[in-house]
Amino acid sequence: MKLRIGAAALNQTPLDWENNRANILEAFHEAREKGVELLCLQELAITSYGCQDMFIAEWVSEKAMQIAWELVKETKDLAVCLGIPYRFEGSLYNCMIFASNGEVLGISAKQKLPGDGVYYEPRWFAEWPSGRQESVDLFGKNVPFGDIVYDFKGIRVGFEICEDAWRTDRPACTFIERRVDLVLNPSASHYEFGKWKFREKLMRDSSKQFKCAYVYANQLGNEAGRLIYEGDLMVAKNGQIVERAPLFGFSKLKFINCDLDFSSESQGKSGDESLSAMEEFTGAASLALFDYLRKTRSAGYTISLSGGADSGACAVLVKEMISRAVKALGKEEFCHRIYRDDLLDSSMEEIIASLLTCVYQGTENSSDTTRNAAKSLADELGADYHSWDIDDEIKLATGKIESAIGRQLAWEQDDLTLQNIQSRMRSPLVWMLANARGHLLITTSNRSEGDVGYTTMDGDSSGGLAPLADLDKVFVRKWLAWAEKELSYQSLVHINEQQPTAELRPLEQKQTDEADLMPYDLLLEIEKLAVWKKLSPRQVFEKLGSETHWNHEILKAYISKFYKAWAVSQWKRERIAPSFHFDHFNIDPKTWLRFPILNSGFQSDIDDLKN
Repeated sequence: MKLRIGAAALNQTPLDWENNRANILEAFHEAREKGVELLCLQELAITSYGCQDMFIAEWVSEKAMQIAWELVKETKDLAVCLGIPYRFEGSLYNCMIFASNGEVLGISAKQKLPGDGVYYEPRWFAEWPSGRQESVDLFGKNVPFGDIVYDFKGIRVGFEICEDAWRTDRPACTFIERRVDLVLNPSASHYEFGKWKFREKLMRDSSKQFKCAYVYANQLGNEAGRLIYEGDLMVAKNGQIVERAPLFGFSKLKFINCDLDFSSESQGKSGDESLSAMEEFTGAASLALFDYLRKTRSAGYTISLSGGADSGACAVLVKEMISRAVKALGKEEFCHRIYRDDLLDSSMEEIIASLLTCVYQGTENSSDTTRNAAKSLADELGADYHSWDIDDEIKLATGKIESAIGRQLAWEQDDLTLQNIQSRMRSPLVWMLANARGHLLITTSNRSEGDVGYTTMDGDSSGGLAPLADLDKVFVRKWLAWAEKELSYQSLVHINEQQPTAELRPLEQKQTDEADLMPYDLLLEIEKLAVWKKLSPRQVFEKLGSETHWNHEILKAYISKFYKAWAVSQWKRERIAPSFHFDHFNIDPKTWLRFPILNSGFQSDIDDLKN
C-alpha cells in the first residue's frame, strides 16, 4: 500500500484571517500539483498559534470554524488536517480537523499541553483525556471528536499534536495496539539553539518505536513577535528520516512530499541537516527581522551605532536579513513583501541605505576607536550613516539640574547620574530620526546586561525591538568574530579588537564593562546556575568553586554581586523591548522567567555565602 504524503510549513500571523487562509489554499494547490493524497499542516494554522489571550474570546473560535468550513469545501481529491481552537462542553481544545473530499472525517484533540518555558497553553486550552471519544454536530453532520484513529485508503492514521509527542505517556503509546500505520504531528515548536537535532531524533525514535511512518509539520517564521519557527518538515519511517526540508526560509510556505510504501520495511534515506550554532543564529535572526519588519509595516530599521559589539552585531544582522531575503525571494517579491514598492526601481545599494540607518552619537568621553569602528562598519554595510556629538545637549541638561539642586555635579559624587544622562540624551535624537523615516528603532542590549541591570532605562534600552536581549555577551562576541571571518565583514576587526566599554566616564578612567561588572565568561557561568538552574548563592559557589580556578573569596564576591544586581534589576527587565527567543532560556518576564520586582535582595542567602 502506497500513499503520497505532503507536509507544509506556513508563515502565519495571529488573527490575520485572509493571510492565513490564502497560505493554506496555496498549500492545497501545491499538494495537488505534486499529486499529494494526504497533506499535514501545522498546529492552529487557521488562527495562528500565537493568539494568546484572544483564544479566550469566543468569537475567535467561531470565526476559525467558519473559515475551516470554507477550507473543507476546497479539499476535493485531497485529505488535509486543519488546526483550530474548538469549544466542547464549555472548554476550549486545541484541535485538528481531518477532512477529505469536502467532508469532515473527525476532529482530533490535543492531549498534552505545554505550560513551561515560553508556553502558556493551559491558560487557554484544556487537555483531552486519552481514549475518550465523543460525537459532535459539525456543519450539519455527526463526526467523531477526541482521541481518534482514522481509516484513510486502508491506512490507519493517528494524531500527536506537538507536545503530545514530547511526553513519555504520549498518545502514540496506544497506537501499536490500535494498529496505526501513520502518525501526523502538526506542531508549533519554537526555535532555540540545537533544538532541531532533538526534534529529528524524536522523529527517528518515534517511527522506530511505534513501527509507523511519522510526518512532522512545524510552523515557519516570526509568527507573533518573539518566537521564531524554523519551518521544520520531516517524514520518518522505521527509524530513518526519509524526507526533510531545509531549515528557515523567507517564503510564505515550505513544502515537502514523498511516497510512503506501507507494505515494505525499507524506505529511502534523506541527507542529514547540518548547521553550526553561528549559522543557525544568523538564519533565525534574519528570518525574525524580516518578519518583524513586514508585519509591523515599518519602513526600515534605525540603530544608534556605538562602535561596540552589540550595536555592531545588530547592524550586521539587518544587512544579512536584507541580503538573504533578496537572494531568496528576488528583489521584486522582497519589496512587495515588506510593503516597499517604492524601492522596486532601486539598486541593491539604495535598498540597503533605505532600510538601515545608523547613527554615531559621540560625547567628550567617546574615543576615536569607537568613532572609526562605527563609520567603518556602516560604510561596509552600505547603511545610511550619520554622526553627531551631543555634548551641548548634555551640558544644557546638566546645567538645569545643577541649578535645581544648588551645586555642581561631580564624578566622585554623581557617577551614575553623569553616566546615565549621556545615554539618555542619545535616546530622543535617534527616536526622532527613526520616527521621521517610519523606521523601527532597535535597542541593542544583551542578556548579560539584563541580568545585572547594566543598562540605562530610557537610554540605551530605548527602542521597539531588542534582537540580542536573549543572547549572552560571550556568544555575541564569538558571533562577531565568526562574522568577520565567515561572512567577510572585514570592518568588524575594529570592534573585535576592543574591550567592551560603555564609554560614559572620562577617557582617562579607561572604563570597561568587565571592570564595572566581572569577566563576562564568569558572569555567564553564574547566570546559568542562578537563573537557568535556579540554584542558591551557596549552591552556585559550591558548584563553581569545585570546577573553576577562581580564588574562593573573589568568586564569592562576584556571586554576591550578581545576586544583588539581579534582585534590584527586575523593574528594568520588565521594560525590556520585545526580543527574540534563541537560547534554551531567557530573562524576559513576559515569556520565560517571572521574578518579583519587590524582593529581599537575597540578603540572608548572601550572608550565608560569606560565612
